[in-house]
Amino acid sequence: MFKVGDYVVYGNSGVCRVEDIGPISIGSKDKDYYTLVPVYGRNSRLYTVVNSDKVVIRPIMTKQESDALIDEMENIDTLWIGDEKKREEIYKETMRTCDCKAWVQIIKTLYLRKMDRLARGKKVTSSDERYLHMAEDNLFGELAFSLKMPKEKVGEFISEKIMAKKAALGV
Repeated sequence: MFKVGDYVVYGNSGVCRVEDIGPISIGSKDKDYYTLVPVYGRNSRLYTVVNSDKVVIRPIMTKQESDALIDEMENIDTLWIGDEKKREEIYKETMRTCDCKAWVQIIKTLYLRKMDRLARGKKVTSSDERYLHMAEDNLFGELAFSLKMPKEKVGEFISEKIMAKKAALGV
């Protein structure tokens, strides 16, 4: 169970602060709810039953875990989805896991798809754009919070770190 003041990742809402724990006036009086405030939200509040398994709620990554994930990014495989009809369903299920490595898989997969489609003179699908944005928003928000940097600087930070690692290895 989380405590008031803890920071968590809640589904696709991203990083949230636990503002309160207890019954709420609109819900069941015999259940406790987390009142969550999204860090990157617009003055909103989310309510979820404590110990519910409908939406993933987990602690945010530590700085060390974030650094390790960035170091591992190049070795994380892309998703191979041959069936176009199942593509969006798989993206949706992957996003629901709230797994940072899965988000990296989506980002890498969709970035490569985007580059391939553009090289062939095709437009990027709205579904691909939506899931790429969602995965980047969730991953970059969590990394920004744990690394104590602005969210808009995360992509550049990752690129610089990967390039420095390659330079050090002589690649």
